[in-house]
Amino acid sequence: MKMAANYKMVNFGYDSSTLSSTARKNLNMFADHAKKAGIKSVVVEGHCDERGTREYNLALGERRANSVKRYLVGLGMDSKMISTVSFGKERPMDTAHNAAAWAKNRRAMLVTK
Repeated sequence: MKMAANYKMVNFGYDSSTLSSTARKNLNMFADHAKKAGIKSVVVEGHCDERGTREYNLALGERRANSVKRYLVGLGMDSKMISTVSFGKERPMDTAHNAAAWAKNRRAMLVTK
């Protein structure tokens, strides 16, 4: 079964690492898929928009990635199979300098192996 790409992405509000109801829904679908597909390794990448210092955004990206990991573990996924990394503002999805781009860049991505 091929999973839609949006299940592997979680968006966040400005300056937040709190999971929205949509984020939790996507993570529920991702966890179900991961269990059925036998996925053994997940890397949660934390990302931020361009505003704020490099250091601040690296810390925020880490909080976002850890928030996703905690939720997945709460759904029964093994914490040993989930690692986290923060890219801060270094890997924008959209390079424009506006609110729409910033909203896309405030995210966590789930990369499976």
